[in-house]
Amino acid sequence: MNIDTLYEDDEMLIVNKPAGLLVVPDRFNALLPSLNKTMERKAGQKIWVVHRLDRETSGVICFAKNEHAHRYLSILFQEREVNKFYAGLVIGHVDPPEGRIEGYIAEHPAANGKMIVAKKGKLAVTDYKVSAQWPQYALMQFQIHTGRTHQIRVHMKSIGHPLVCDELYGDGKPFMLSGIKRKYRMSEKDEEEKPLLSRLALHAYRLEFHKEDGTPVIAEAPLPRDMAACVKQLDKWSPKEL
Repeated sequence: MNIDTLYEDDEMLIVNKPAGLLVVPDRFNALLPSLNKTMERKAGQKIWVVHRLDRETSGVICFAKNEHAHRYLSILFQEREVNKFYAGLVIGHVDPPEGRIEGYIAEHPAANGKMIVAKKGKLAVTDYKVSAQWPQYALMQFQIHTGRTHQIRVHMKSIGHPLVCDELYGDGKPFMLSGIKRKYRMSEKDEEEKPLLSRLALHAYRLEFHKEDGTPVIAEAPLPRDMAACVKQLDKWSPKEL
């Protein structure tokens, strides 16, 4: 498995996680490949998980290479001393194009693994900004100031703009070229149209923090090919509004 290393030193390892890969095995997917075990084999040593990304989310993720670094980095994340930025493709016309969402997030009382905005939950804060707007979709930038489960997904649903291909909080439908291209014609060799994107349209593109000695660490991962393909086709076939 080809996983790009974005930053590495004696204390930490930062990589670009592919979509569809678990960060660590869970009780439901104990036999599936996981990012931490893959990177341990590649590095030839034990590594410690500092934070996590959802299975279908791609992008920047940080591991510690020793227990001291694990304690330090874990405290940074817990104390919100890490700047975390995401890109996402959402459904609809987002207005206003920039703002902050503050909503308390709690576990859904009936649906296992699903979260909701509820007063009894924990405070979650998400800043958002529209990068590009088309009639049916918007490419968004997010900065999260808290690390609640499914935070961006829940917050965007709460304002009526769920992420593309989100099965839990949206319609789960894949992104199809026929949905934006007029007079779309499928190739004669294909029996059915193949989606441009069939996983959650969310990507962690940047992490910023400081090492113990004050050295800044900035790690970035470009928009993955599947999301970039959607943006390219939207620019080509759908009039941009922003």
